[in-house]
Amino acid sequence: MQLLTGIVKNYEWGSPDAIPALLHQPGDGQPWAEYWLGTHAAGVARLEDGKPLDTWLRANPGALSPAERDRFGQRLPFLLKLLAAEQPLSLQAHPSRAEAEAGFAREQAAGLDIDDPTRNFRDDWPKPEVLVALTPFEALSGFRDPTATLTLLDALGVDDEIMKPTFGPLRFREGAAALAEVLLDCLTMDGTRLTILNEVLAAAVKHADDDGPVGRFARLAITLDEHHPGDPSLLAALLLNHVDLAPGDALYTDAGVLHSYLHGVGVELMACSDNVLRAGLTTKHVDPNALAAIVDFSPAPAAVVIPQPDSPAVWRYPTPDAEFALWRVEPTPSSSRELPGNGRARVLLVVDGHVRLDDLELVQGQSVFIAPSEQPVFSGDAVAYLAAPGV
Repeated sequence: MQLLTGIVKNYEWGSPDAIPALLHQPGDGQPWAEYWLGTHAAGVARLEDGKPLDTWLRANPGALSPAERDRFGQRLPFLLKLLAAEQPLSLQAHPSRAEAEAGFAREQAAGLDIDDPTRNFRDDWPKPEVLVALTPFEALSGFRDPTATLTLLDALGVDDEIMKPTFGPLRFREGAAALAEVLLDCLTMDGTRLTILNEVLAAAVKHADDDGPVGRFARLAITLDEHHPGDPSLLAALLLNHVDLAPGDALYTDAGVLHSYLHGVGVELMACSDNVLRAGLTTKHVDPNALAAIVDFSPAPAAVVIPQPDSPAVWRYPTPDAEFALWRVEPTPSSSRELPGNGRARVLLVVDGHVRLDDLELVQGQSVFIAPSEQPVFSGDAVAYLAAPGV
């Protein structure tokens, strides 16, 4: 087993204190948005002696199983993170494997630098992900049924003639086609057509104190405008399912699902990728055509994942991906048992209390890499999250 130190990502939407508190580290006044534990080139975790984890894995082939090496190469196929959203992230979607491979090859052939701000694909991997709430967590995920969105807009009291140029397709066309048309209109709206945005916000203010779905819808519009004033992509965000997660519950995001994390702290696990195609609520590059090619416009409920008991003290978060699997481990001082995921490379992150793995004791904020050949017995008084390949 190898103790790990992750890499901090200081994105503007992050919290200055949530991740430092979890890691028992002093804050530095910057927003700590994410803490990466993996081998992605944009942020490689390090061992206790300072060696990069990817370098150590290449020098120690036995640290990954033959099946893992054959399928994914000499690196971890997953990236485990802490995430702390103090304010809303951009609207975004991630590509499938085929889309990532094609897009990355196309931009490489075009000679785009890997850090070019107009680049859409920074690697050739997909980026499905699952986020487990550590605090109450708020998110947008996938398209709400258009009829339900129209009901909410009508309840705000926005004049139908003002709404029609932008939201008319929701009333007159089929679900996915209507949502695609409205989204692209919101992303390409110029200053002469911002009347609809102003009218929606003015109506939202009148309903901000309402109870129930209409009040919540109104407060979402107001909150997004506070962080991104005058941004018409706010209207696109109003098309999405608004999700509240209780601590321990999770949200799964498949390829093509338009989403945004709004507020909260969580553990996130994803395929080892940094591919993000943005759709708004950002000052960064937005490519409407590239986005439209990967987004799934089918209306569907958000994919909330309820953990399933796997064995005493272990809960599994079922997801379909080959790149990752996730468990929550909650040992007790009076019992000990083997960690799940035997025969696979794993990373364990402790988010509360302390856990003992054989003779190694970990406390909140610490993490460890566990090789396939290692079968540690765990005990303690903790909440920890265990990541492994899904196959």
